[in-house]
Amino acid sequence: MTKIPMYKIINKTISRAMHDSNNVICFGLGVTDPKGVFGTTLSLEKKYGSHRVFDVPASENALTGLAIGASLNSSIPILTHQRLDFALLSMDQIINGAAKWLYMFGGKLNVPITIRMIVGRGWGQGPTHSQNLQSVFSHIPGLKVVSASTPDNVANLLYSSIFDPNPVIFLEHRWLHNSMGIFPKKLKKNELGKCKILKKGKDITLISLSYMTLECIEASKLLKKFKIDAEIVDLSTVSPLDKRNIINSLKKTRRALVADTSNNICGISSTIASIINQNISNLKNKVEIVSLPFCPEPTSHQLVKYFYNDRYTIVNKVLNMFRIDKKIQRDKSNKPDVPGKWFKGPF
Repeated sequence: MTKIPMYKIINKTISRAMHDSNNVICFGLGVTDPKGVFGTTLSLEKKYGSHRVFDVPASENALTGLAIGASLNSSIPILTHQRLDFALLSMDQIINGAAKWLYMFGGKLNVPITIRMIVGRGWGQGPTHSQNLQSVFSHIPGLKVVSASTPDNVANLLYSSIFDPNPVIFLEHRWLHNSMGIFPKKLKKNELGKCKILKKGKDITLISLSYMTLECIEASKLLKKFKIDAEIVDLSTVSPLDKRNIINSLKKTRRALVADTSNNICGISSTIASIINQNISNLKNKVEIVSLPFCPEPTSHQLVKYFYNDRYTIVNKVLNMFRIDKKIQRDKSNKPDVPGKWFKGPF
């Protein structure tokens, strides 16, 4: 089957959902512009009409209220933000409205909205355009939080999110938009709340989400040279967490490293480490965490290149866990805001 970029898979998934249900609507800043939110919403207005696919004024809080109201009147809204940071203006509607509605009305009124938020970094965006706040949203009861990692999995995750009866925060790292994968012949629902075992192994479990899943995949290849067989667990859904598969993997490997795109203070990585420690009594090492420093992202290229983690960070942490006195050096030829020479995407 022909591989296509993740942004096209997302586009085809939204289109399929709109085809499957006339109640699905798609709106947000830039949804109908020539670039179509990194290509993910291109041609949808032409295909389904401006009454179902439309651009909006810059008023994030009001837009979320509109989505909630529409969902209570039979619509299935997909609200798109070109940056997670912009969605912060709508936290009142998300937390005090969408997340609470089902509980406040005795389980009789659902709010089936999907809020897409683009995360990640690029071209020196700095502190206010690069935040990964999955931990913030996963702390709120009533919200489901999805973190897309691989192009082969994103279609089923997004399709499941759109048709889930609950509000879903759907996070997409823009460095993943140009990774290549296959659009499935048949889309699945009910895929939320499940980890994906991307690679089986016996020596250590690498638990990851978002862009760090790709780095874990590459790290596992480097670890083979040291005869370390890593199992890779992609979280896929941050809330609810699939604790069972995480624990089952640790029962086998008894070593864990958690790779997060955010910092570990009150973070997903710390929560996972706590879950492991509470359920696995015979760990061979303490749970290691690869996460960001507890400060905003710098804008300067000279600072950014030391700020983020990659496959080399992961490998060196694992080698230390196995008491192997060696270090893998980072590829210095990569630009600070480009993940690798393979990257062909915008920003």
